[in-house]
Amino acid sequence: MKVFVAVSLVLTSSLLAQTPAPGLSSGKHPFTFEDMMKLKRVGAPVPSPDGKWVVFDCEDVDLEPNRKISHLWIVPARGGDSRRLNPTPNHEERPRFSPDGKQLIWTSKPTDLTQIWICDFDTGAGMLVGQPHQVTNISTGADGAIWSPDGKNIVFVSAVYPECADDACNKHRDDELKKSKVKAKVFTRLFHRHWNTYTEFKRSHLFVVGADVSSTDTLSVGTAGVSPAESSSEGVSTTASQTPDKMSGGPTGKMPMLRKSEPRDLTPGDHDVPPFHLGGQDMYAISPDGQEVAYTSNIDEVEATSTNNEIFIVPMAGGTPKKISTSPGSDSTPLYSPDGKYIAWRSQARGGFEADKWRLFVHDRQSGTIQDLTEKLDRSVGSFTWLDSNSILFSSEDHGASLVSLAAVGAAEGVRITQINQKDLIHADDLVWVNGTLFFSQMSAQAPNEIWKHDFEGARDAADPDVRYEAVTHMNDALLSQIDMQPLESFTFKGANDEEVQGFMVKPPGFDPNKKYPLKFLIHGGPQGAWGNSWTYRWNAEVFAANGYVVVMINFHGSTGYGQKFTDSISGDWGGKPYVDLMKGLDYVEKTYPFIDKNREAALGASYGGYMANWLLGHTDRFKCIVSHDGTFNTESAYGTTEELWFPEWEFKGLPWKQRELYRKFSPHLFADKFKTPTLVVHGQNDYRLDVSEGFQLFTTLQRLKVPSKMLYFPDEGHWVLKPQNSRLWYKTVNDWVDQWCK
Repeated sequence: MKVFVAVSLVLTSSLLAQTPAPGLSSGKHPFTFEDMMKLKRVGAPVPSPDGKWVVFDCEDVDLEPNRKISHLWIVPARGGDSRRLNPTPNHEERPRFSPDGKQLIWTSKPTDLTQIWICDFDTGAGMLVGQPHQVTNISTGADGAIWSPDGKNIVFVSAVYPECADDACNKHRDDELKKSKVKAKVFTRLFHRHWNTYTEFKRSHLFVVGADVSSTDTLSVGTAGVSPAESSSEGVSTTASQTPDKMSGGPTGKMPMLRKSEPRDLTPGDHDVPPFHLGGQDMYAISPDGQEVAYTSNIDEVEATSTNNEIFIVPMAGGTPKKISTSPGSDSTPLYSPDGKYIAWRSQARGGFEADKWRLFVHDRQSGTIQDLTEKLDRSVGSFTWLDSNSILFSSEDHGASLVSLAAVGAAEGVRITQINQKDLIHADDLVWVNGTLFFSQMSAQAPNEIWKHDFEGARDAADPDVRYEAVTHMNDALLSQIDMQPLESFTFKGANDEEVQGFMVKPPGFDPNKKYPLKFLIHGGPQGAWGNSWTYRWNAEVFAANGYVVVMINFHGSTGYGQKFTDSISGDWGGKPYVDLMKGLDYVEKTYPFIDKNREAALGASYGGYMANWLLGHTDRFKCIVSHDGTFNTESAYGTTEELWFPEWEFKGLPWKQRELYRKFSPHLFADKFKTPTLVVHGQNDYRLDVSEGFQLFTTLQRLKVPSKMLYFPDEGHWVLKPQNSRLWYKTVNDWVDQWCK
């Protein structure tokens, strides 16, 4: 058995330099929802192979038209001004450089479905050259494209009907569905709907298409061309090679279209490749010689009752897939070593449990052996990247921050992992290693993602030889410099079983310790989730604090980042230890911080946080009001209406007709006779994780009991509120409700 050395990369306080200083200062104002919508949402770093440039997608919110649109940007890797790469009004995302750095592909939506586009790239000037070409024209759309390392092929994802042998069949099926006046659906198996959509029994498959781009015809794309006036209004400087007539087809709006072989399905069959996921690292990769594809799929189990994803390999030329993973839990995100000797992936030991520790496995392609590199690390592996063919950089969550470590495959000294400096409380993700530099996304509670880098081989700062980290992008510095935000503060206390529990606090702008402030008590979801020094647009602590509240967040038993035993402790005990932690945490802050007015406190939560808000309703009267968003009200009915059955079966130790006592023990609806606290109920019609019926049951019960209550219902949202104007209404309704009872 090979072992490894893991050395922590200590991320210093320079990482927090992007955030504005706390406290009042001249010209600053409290953070508003409108401010938040003006922030640019920076995507993952995509460095050029020579390490000179970083391309990234960046999403803007246009509040009044109620839309979000993403564009491609570029910045010198050494730092400098970021600029738009492609002055087009089309939605663009997910850029990827060719192995030689001379071409760039991306996903764009100039027509109804997204397709893959390509353009030459000038590595010296850092700009696109010539006309973008459409790589794919598949009727089911294309996304998730990656280059083969030999530069010969492009692999992408498309959702197709597994019984269809070609694109004509898929198009015919889709057209029939659109034209039919009958909208009824017939189900014969589970997973007929997932997250926020009905599946229509399509499957995600990997396709391959040759990268030998030619432009022998043109495709009319109405929004492809941009006029000089439009470029100017976008703030884009057009150069000689970026003028609209050269860049985007000119006034005619004609775009070159490929004439080439049809894409070929690499993973045919009635299964998803990759399985459904909510972002993060790719779940497929191509070998360095371009001859093989490794991918994640769930073939052996029913997705509704199992998380047992596996790693498969298949020849690029096509053939029978081979399963190379062996864990009964989920195996995911394969990544080849640069020399092709190994495939690394993340693995869980237990099936049916989404919060089991993610371990880092390395598979030797010649011997077939699999090594568990992080067996002795009691933290979950997040993003990872190969440093070289013998070393892996990976991130892991720890006490509300990120631990970034280096694992040397094959070292003999054993496991050695050192935690990062806790006072820095950084949050790093999207790790990418190129030519001696680590690029990553960095966020905090006071600022959304920007791209940062760590130069392993570069010169250190002369003033501070320990500082080697610096921001590459500064997309939001100007706006954030105008905002008065307070930093995230950490505290600990003795919770359930007298074990240490961590909490966080955000104070209001212009904080005065001699004043009394009302409290917003936020409860995270998951339940195996965690609060930390990270940014969110949906439950933003700085927005909640901005109108004069102290915000407190507790990482109760069940939270991630404190060891697997701590995370496991919530399963089968939803209303037990977590409730004790929350009440003890609230007792602690009331006693420790005299500026908190314990007579003006509100509890707010979503998902499991919504469940706990419902649980609080029947177990305490200490809150002036409660906000319950997408929470379980009746554990038995929630089982029958959710799509991922493995989740309640794990959390409540089995099926409800076999574990009825446990389901009922922690079901909030059975404590309705104690409900007294004014409650705002929020739910979305398209929430299939926790069906909207849970929200309606709660609201009906509150109304029947004559408890002051209100329901905010979104017919066009799922588990998350994502549409800009819906988000504005959500924040206003939630904050107004809390103000009504606490101010």
